[in-house]
Amino acid sequence: MISVSLPHRALKAVAAAVALAFATPGIAGPPYLTDDPIPTELGHLEIYGFAAGEGFGPALNMDVGTDLNYGAVKDVQLTATLPLSFARDEAGWRSGTGDVELGVKYRVVHDKRSGVSVAVFPRVILPTSSLAADGKTRILLPVWIGKDFAGGTSLFGGGGYLINPGPGNRNVWQAAVALTHDLGKDVSIGAEVTQEGPDAIGGTPQTRAGAGAIVHLAGPASLLVSCGPTWADHHTGYHFYGALGLNF
Repeated sequence: MISVSLPHRALKAVAAAVALAFATPGIAGPPYLTDDPIPTELGHLEIYGFAAGEGFGPALNMDVGTDLNYGAVKDVQLTATLPLSFARDEAGWRSGTGDVELGVKYRVVHDKRSGVSVAVFPRVILPTSSLAADGKTRILLPVWIGKDFAGGTSLFGGGGYLINPGPGNRNVWQAAVALTHDLGKDVSIGAEVTQEGPDAIGGTPQTRAGAGAIVHLAGPASLLVSCGPTWADHHTGYHFYGALGLNF
């Protein structure tokens, strides 16, 4: 865990920024913040029991929950994310329900010969969090592009536009890119960089870098982890993700 020492007023400002930034969904393709254009296979169900968070110094916001992906028809994935939220600041810990996310990933291009895929993945983020008093329904409209190379290497990235209504909020662009490589049939590693603009009036841009891995355990089970630094307003924080994934 990375910790920084901040003045009281700066800590409060950064803590608020963390809360807003982490409430912004995402960009998310477990275990990475960056998503890829590959939908869940037809008729398959992916279940991720996850814990993910971001913090600066003592300020921390974290979600724990379940991410469900289902291959409903060819090239179409239905997604639902059901979290509980936890927040720590100078006043201590708070907990409650998180914002439910619903999405549909549709792969519009799948060129097997070139290894190129393109998908759209609109998401609706419902204001179900009990920690956000003035929550509004948000909509994320991203496009993801990926290319597979010989030897198990994949490059993917893209981004989108977050419609973020509510007092003091502003709409924001997000972008990300990731590179992964298979170290055999059971282990994959990767690295990524993401960028998003300020999602609140007076807010600051957020830049994140990270490294991750997927390890197949046995049967349908896999372990997914990632972590890295977050930079905002000249301060350095951290973000992390861990999940047990099941693919049926």
